[in-house]
Amino acid sequence: MHFYILTLFPEMIESGLNTSIIGRAVQNGHLSITAVNIRDYTLDRHKKVDDYPYGGGAGMVMQAQPVYDAWESVIKQVGYRPRTVYLTPQAEVFRQKMAKEFACEQNLIFLCGHYEGIDERVLEEIVTDYVSIGDYVLTGGELPAMVMADAIARMVPGVLTNEQSGSTESLEGNLLEYPQYSRPREWNGKAVPDILLSGDHAKVDAWRREQSILRTMQRRPDLMAEAELTIKEREKYL
Repeated sequence: MHFYILTLFPEMIESGLNTSIIGRAVQNGHLSITAVNIRDYTLDRHKKVDDYPYGGGAGMVMQAQPVYDAWESVIKQVGYRPRTVYLTPQAEVFRQKMAKEFACEQNLIFLCGHYEGIDERVLEEIVTDYVSIGDYVLTGGELPAMVMADAIARMVPGVLTNEQSGSTESLEGNLLEYPQYSRPREWNGKAVPDILLSGDHAKVDAWRREQSILRTMQRRPDLMAEAELTIKEREKYL
């Protein structure tokens, strides 16, 4: 999978996504991440990419031309118009289901805004998806782009060393992950649940499933309406 991130701060993207699991996936050829500097495409000799908003108001607005030309440079590379995601709080909130959907794409473009936003005309021209990572405002789209890229990349085959780990973590089936334990068997007066030491994998799986449901009910009851539960589980817990 190929990520193209249109940004005014490519160094932020490069330093943030070239470490840990994602960095190793890039080194192993499962992913590529290209930070496209919008400033490289401005026609202004001073590399200016923003101007005052028509109608007045505080702040500056990113101009359409450098954004469009940066986007078009990616289109010329890939040979078609891939999905282009604009990171904005004025949009649907990003969820695990979205991560899975985006992971099916071969190429994905993220557009990072700054200042008071981007000229609406270029958004209308190039953006296919408007996505938010939460109901709050950040100084730019770089952090949301990295959050999304990380979550999406985990769904790409080969990125996770343990293929099962992507299907057993939190929000799979709209449920939170069950509690995890490691050595020592007892710590600070608290022991690992006996069931995990039983060696009975069927009972362990059943316990973990129950814990996932109970934890979701306690911490994220809003997820339960769309949780993937069996008929018996719905009768028992809802």
